[in-house]
Amino acid sequence: MIEDTLKLLSKLCLINKAKIATAESCTGGLVAMLITDQAGSSQWFDRGFVTYTNLAKQQMLGVAESLLVTHGAVSEPVAQAMAEGALKHSQAHYALAITGIAGPGGGSETKPVGMVCFAWAYYQEQGNLIDVYSSSQYFSGNRQSVREQSALFSLTGLLNRLKINS
Repeated sequence: MIEDTLKLLSKLCLINKAKIATAESCTGGLVAMLITDQAGSSQWFDRGFVTYTNLAKQQMLGVAESLLVTHGAVSEPVAQAMAEGALKHSQAHYALAITGIAGPGGGSETKPVGMVCFAWAYYQEQGNLIDVYSSSQYFSGNRQSVREQSALFSLTGLLNRLKINS
């Protein structure tokens, strides 16, 4: 399923001359790896940010410390800031962001293991931010399963944004 999603994503990016950036936390670069496993992805993939710590999110993506303190790293507002930061620090037109708790530990009553927050942001050709969409999902399974489900969900969300804008 991921391969089909990536083929469609590649096709739409090439047709629309769009470039993509990723900002990943709990997936640790899995999405960027899946993208760059595709031959020819250098034509539509600009770069990936792996921002596993709060400090990395601040330094590499410009996520405000106050946002992290108020909402926590695993939150839609932080995912949105990560996606926006990925656009601002790249040549991409579209960005996706993932932050979550893959497990097996680290969860809480309000943010259980398997909770993952996503955001997708995109620019117009003039470089103006158009919109940022976000979503939270709750996945089950072991750490690798949560990471894989997160990768597929983020890529599917990005594909849907591209379809809407094509």
